[in-house]
Amino acid sequence: MPTFITPTSATRLRVFLAGLLSLSFGLLGTSHAQTNTQSNWPNKPVRIIVPFAAGSFTETAARAIAAELSNQMGQPFIVETKGGAGSTLGTDMVAKSAPDGYTLLVTDNSYAVSSALYPKLPYDPDKDIQKISTIAEAPAVIMVKSDAPYKTLKDLVDAAQKQPKALTYGSGGQGSSAHLAIEWFLSSVNAEMTHIPYKGVAAALVDLMAGRIDVGLASAGSSAQHIKGGRLRGLAVVGKERHPLIPEVPTFAEAGYGNYQMVYWFGLMAPAQMPPAVVQRLQQGVARAVEQPKVIEVFSATGAKAVASTSAEFTKKVDDESRIWKAVVAKAGIKVE
Repeated sequence: MPTFITPTSATRLRVFLAGLLSLSFGLLGTSHAQTNTQSNWPNKPVRIIVPFAAGSFTETAARAIAAELSNQMGQPFIVETKGGAGSTLGTDMVAKSAPDGYTLLVTDNSYAVSSALYPKLPYDPDKDIQKISTIAEAPAVIMVKSDAPYKTLKDLVDAAQKQPKALTYGSGGQGSSAHLAIEWFLSSVNAEMTHIPYKGVAAALVDLMAGRIDVGLASAGSSAQHIKGGRLRGLAVVGKERHPLIPEVPTFAEAGYGNYQMVYWFGLMAPAQMPPAVVQRLQQGVARAVEQPKVIEVFSATGAKAVASTSAEFTKKVDDESRIWKAVVAKAGIKVE
């Protein structure tokens, strides 16, 4: 029996076919728009969030890299400081931003520290943020007052082992990177000291020079002037080679503790799910930026070294360090408000 198409069914068929065409063109248009956005990125200013108060080296590093990226890509890369909640406030802003390449993050070891310290962060550090490239590294130096009886790092370790918690050390605050870094070292040598938290590393160094605490740890850049001035004695510096700003200070390996490798790192991150093409352009842009004399000069003046990496390398660095900090926090029983 023949099938007849009535006027009503014909109308429905036309509507159905029109809908299919509209959907097809819509999908094609969306795909084209996404491809076009990636190929034209950036076509407007890019924000770089630094999750600390103004004046940190993290901000200095971000501004140096931002200037180079602006020159390379023809759009302003604007640095904004958004401090608060131990760096988690600014980081959360980036985690919740659109993954379109127009909101980025420059942070430091605090990112890995936060994941160890805070069981409930407003973002998932493993899933909500992707790591693009390191931009700088700065080795840590362990120090005592210049007239302290500890001439070598072994002298200090021996004293801490013989009299647990008798010696004191300062840091930039409870749960700060210096706090965890010293606890990491003490754990590796089975020694104990008493932690004295300060509101910033600078305040801790002042009391160290005054003899009110026994030990301090800071980046080579922030401590070099005090070591050079004879106010502090550097016992060991992290790295395969001695630091050019303080060549008289032996490395941890030379001091007999080569397994300790605490390095302050600084890196570029972004919201997860950012287009791979944008990630690649940023990574390549950072790699070119860290080779520029202006960037090298700015970083060197503060004791840091301009260093780029692949996204995979940076991700592994952060993941490995996060595991170390979690173990340190658990063993030392470190808690923050």
